[in-house]
Amino acid sequence: MSEENHLGLMLRELLNKRSLSMRKLSELTEIDTATISRIINGKRKANLQHLEKFADCLEVPITELFEAAGYPIEKRQEKSQSEIQTSVKVIENFLESSNLYDKKFSIASVEQKLTSYGQYSETEEGKDTILNSFDEKLQKVGSIGPFICHLKDLFKKFRLRKGTPYELAIIGSALLYFIIPVDVIPDYIFPIGYLDDAIAVQIVLNLLSD
Repeated sequence: MSEENHLGLMLRELLNKRSLSMRKLSELTEIDTATISRIINGKRKANLQHLEKFADCLEVPITELFEAAGYPIEKRQEKSQSEIQTSVKVIENFLESSNLYDKKFSIASVEQKLTSYGQYSETEEGKDTILNSFDEKLQKVGSIGPFICHLKDLFKKFRLRKGTPYELAIIGSALLYFIIPVDVIPDYIFPIGYLDDAIAVQIVLNLLSD
């Protein structure tokens, strides 16, 4: 194994500490055993989803895995901010050229909605809404796309209560933003109805990463 394979060395050490085999890690993460073996032995680069699942199952900060895998944290955060700004521009341009929606859009409005949804997610009614409505909303939207994959992972953490109360409130805010159809940009406005949902998910992922 290459000395430069920091992620492989870290994963091997974590598995040894927790008395886990690659096969058991495969069961926990739902990542193929052969893929895990190739990542550990430096024959394949781990992607974002791999790292998120490793961090979750091995209970280590995802930032440590990112750095070990060779992803500079600063660049990753800059990229996500750039993607958010690009989405904002698309929404602004569309709203200016159409008469479908007359309200202003801003990141601040999304963050304000997330704050209120985070508080609601801590109530029994909010929790029930998430647990009972997520799958139904997912079927309406379709289960393909990067922000949907993130939502599935967030829902799993929320359902299993994996995280601190603060983290679960943040996760709950993104899930409610996705579930409730009338948010900053209503879901029925085509083709940008779900762009603000994707922005909300990215904001929450950044908060969890921090």
